[in-house]
Amino acid sequence: MKKLYITLLSCFSFSFILKAQDEHNLSIGFESNSQYYVDDSKTGPFLEPERFRSNNYLAVLYEYKDFYAGIQAESYSPMALLNYYSGFEKTNLGLYYAGYKNKKFEVTLGHFYEQFGNGLSLRSWEDRQLGINNALRGARIKYYPTDFIELKAIYGKQRVGFEHSKGDIFGFDSNIGLSDLLNLEKSYLSFGLSFVGRNDKTAVTDFELPEMTSVFGGRIDFSSGNFYSGVEFLSKNKDAIYVMNQPRGAEKGNAFLLNFGYTKRGLGIDVTLRRLENMGFYSDREATGNVFNQNIINYLPGLTKQHDYLLTNIYVYQAQAQGAFSPIPKFGEIGGQLDLFYKFKKGSSLGGKYGTKIAFNASYWSGLKGEADLSNPSQFTYNTSTFGFGEKYFSDFSLEIRKKWSKEWSNIFYFVNQYYNKRYIEETAGEVNANILVGETTYKIGGGKSLRFEAQHLWTEDDRKNWVGGTIEYNLSSRLAFYLNDIYNYGSDDTDEKIHYYNFGGNYTYKSYRFSLNYGRQRGGLICVGGVCRNVPESTGLTANISMSF
Repeated sequence: MKKLYITLLSCFSFSFILKAQDEHNLSIGFESNSQYYVDDSKTGPFLEPERFRSNNYLAVLYEYKDFYAGIQAESYSPMALLNYYSGFEKTNLGLYYAGYKNKKFEVTLGHFYEQFGNGLSLRSWEDRQLGINNALRGARIKYYPTDFIELKAIYGKQRVGFEHSKGDIFGFDSNIGLSDLLNLEKSYLSFGLSFVGRNDKTAVTDFELPEMTSVFGGRIDFSSGNFYSGVEFLSKNKDAIYVMNQPRGAEKGNAFLLNFGYTKRGLGIDVTLRRLENMGFYSDREATGNVFNQNIINYLPGLTKQHDYLLTNIYVYQAQAQGAFSPIPKFGEIGGQLDLFYKFKKGSSLGGKYGTKIAFNASYWSGLKGEADLSNPSQFTYNTSTFGFGEKYFSDFSLEIRKKWSKEWSNIFYFVNQYYNKRYIEETAGEVNANILVGETTYKIGGGKSLRFEAQHLWTEDDRKNWVGGTIEYNLSSRLAFYLNDIYNYGSDDTDEKIHYYNFGGNYTYKSYRFSLNYGRQRGGLICVGGVCRNVPESTGLTANISMSF
């Protein structure tokens, strides 16, 4: 930690020298997330080593004309926050890169992030809250021969903690804008092809798998007026399916994604349909299915409503993309979601003086219909139906109404109906049918001050039964806010599970600086960002977050 702060101070001082020179630009970002864990009679004693833990990131980017270079130093000292990958330890250099870019050409050496299409074949990105940084270390070339053609080629090894994968990643992506070629003045049409290969020398002799596992894909995007659409299909050659860290079969994989919608003032409709079969793709075969989201090459988020409230995020769906034979045969997923938004106009009977906004979301996901053949213990196999729906995994139906009554008062009413199949999603036992109701009120006091209240309730006869929750938030200004929230599992049949998961704290923001501090209990379960999740254990403690950029 001491070394990291000295480095930050040096870079901060150096930045003032460079900003005086117009041809140079230095950007610095710093983030620190720390927790001190305490014993708690409800969430249990803290039995792990090191009560104080801290994740720290210092990113530096230097640009001179068409050249750029950067680093990211990271410190997990004395240890990383609970349930982060063990490879994030101590202080080290996480990223380093340099490159050159002009209107026609870009080359990057070192670490880089990249995405092909919708990410179904390749996406490298960073999410510090989830403990994900799967940047590639190698080389990337981008070439733009015309205004409507983009070509990319990549090679690298994937970052895994402070180490890198044994497997090599190769890739090529093209995107061609056909609107100019076809003189489509009022429409947009593009076509793309992609290839991603993983060369993994790990021997899987029983199934005669090649060292190179390849994913080929194509996509088309079209929009005209208020209508838009996109479709992508990918095919993966045979890849091992692991059971208890041992290969027990090998099957091909594929993915299909269709998105279309219509938007105009006051109305929005969006539909997404997806089918995934054995599309888990890892830079090292042996990392398949790991719980820390390491070695993941592609991006397969759960396509459901991203809820904002505590009780609506207890039963969260994760994409079931990976083929599996044990403890339950699973081959992938099929389903989709619908988003509908409508605003009643101001002055109408339902809109009133300020208008009324309504949002409806529906999502449904099930397993692929198929049969597994487990008769040969040395090599399991399965067959699937192309568009058949198997066991139901998850459904979520929600209705949100936003209403502004006056310049001071506004409300949000939110209802959610959920079905969650724990047996197939968590591979535990049971099914959950739940209804959740949320009411939110905001009162603007004036002078930048406001009060916000939430009341929440979850009804279910399953799992841990009923929950109740609430939030009070006081904003003194756009810079300073305080809050208190609590959820309570009052309906549980187990007295030990009747726990108040309370949190209270505040945050202060000034320009590009932000500081937050809170104390409370963490409910064990999933934390999700953009449909990708990390499992966290129950804990109690003090949390401090600092972020700043120059």
